[in-house]
Amino acid sequence: MDMNIDDPLDFEFEDELLKPAPVINNNKRKKLIGLDDLVEDHYREQNKLLEKQTKHTKSKAKKNKRSYDDEDRKEALLTRIVEKCHNQLKAFGEEEEIPTWGVQVFGDKKAFPPLHLPDFGSCNLLQSFLNNKLNSVVGLSAEKGDIFLEGLLINGWLLKLAFLCGHVEEPIAIWAFNTMLYSPKEELQNFSTEFWCVILSSRKEVDQLPVKIDWFPEYTDLRRALDLYGFLFKFSSNVGPINLDSDTEGPPQNIRAWVRFVTACCVIRSKKPIFSTLEAEEVVEIIISLFLDRQFQGLMVLLNDCMQAIINYFTDEEWCLSCEKIAKFIACRVSKDLNCIQAVECLSEADSRFKQLRSSVAYQILLSCFEGVNCGEEILRSLIAVNFKDKSCDFLKMYIYLVLTENWVLSNSLIEDNPVIYEMFSLYLRHCSNLISATDLRSYASKVRHRAAYLVHFSVQK
Repeated sequence: MDMNIDDPLDFEFEDELLKPAPVINNNKRKKLIGLDDLVEDHYREQNKLLEKQTKHTKSKAKKNKRSYDDEDRKEALLTRIVEKCHNQLKAFGEEEEIPTWGVQVFGDKKAFPPLHLPDFGSCNLLQSFLNNKLNSVVGLSAEKGDIFLEGLLINGWLLKLAFLCGHVEEPIAIWAFNTMLYSPKEELQNFSTEFWCVILSSRKEVDQLPVKIDWFPEYTDLRRALDLYGFLFKFSSNVGPINLDSDTEGPPQNIRAWVRFVTACCVIRSKKPIFSTLEAEEVVEIIISLFLDRQFQGLMVLLNDCMQAIINYFTDEEWCLSCEKIAKFIACRVSKDLNCIQAVECLSEADSRFKQLRSSVAYQILLSCFEGVNCGEEILRSLIAVNFKDKSCDFLKMYIYLVLTENWVLSNSLIEDNPVIYEMFSLYLRHCSNLISATDLRSYASKVRHRAAYLVHFSVQK
């Protein structure tokens, strides 16, 4: 076999690197993508996306239009239903304004007495400061006596000196009492009240105050303070509720001190009785009347403490007579609206005396509501005879009667031993819960029905 010297060797055919490069056909070369092509493709995709969004917006607009049309139809239907219900309600009479409890028990205030500084010459405590060699440092004088004494009170030194000496002189006692009830400065009111209350509440011996007090206020002094505050001793709740948004000036801040001092005085009866039985009865009536004034809602705890103290002030023999007298007084003064319910329910059920007074007040108010009624059986007989179907039936009155009857019967443990009263009360509750229709839309009809049903199931049958 003839071989040319220029021919490649056999192993050179197997080496990839030694193979000759293929011949490239220029006609088959791929086309290169330029920048103009990319821009053109971008705008083409943007146009497609814009067309798609336009179609979606048109479709959504058509859908929303159909939705708005549906909502308009539903709103028109709801309007017709509301108008129909309103017309049906008119058949039961005009809409009544729902009343609220609350009366104004304070009128115009009078001028407070001036707060005279104790006479230095008649007060040994002040004289001891004047004659002390350290007075050159303190600089006490008659001209600066009020500032000095107020400083002792506020810093607690006046109280410490009273216990240290075991004695409160008359000028100091009178000044602290008048400062408590008449000072316009709230800080002085609080500290002078604290001065008196701490002394009265401190325990040294059972029947003796821990500190000798040369002057002690009487009930006339407390009553005079109320008179200057503008308290209406002859108030009547028929004057209508007070308008809390009006510019009428309310009771003074000193009424807090008055209530606290009365509470402290009630606790020390065994040491120093300050109230007679008649005066204690009037204090109970005053505290109940304060419960009727909506301006005192922030003082409910303070008033409850005072009520607890004054009711426990009576002996057992005194309370048997005083309870009924207080109830009759309240029944004569309070109007036969929601105020009479407040007058009853402001009395907690903490103990037997509270329950007794609560029941007695409710009973006396019920007696005054029905002419010619003289006993509990006649009250219940009148209530059972009420025709709830009558269009002239006043369900607000029915609600008041129901709450009063509930408190009269259930707060009196003796009535449980009276089967006649208890059975008549149960029958009255069943009438209220069964004979008043659930569809009766008159004002307070549902309140009467629901409250009676609750009492039947949870109070009478327990």
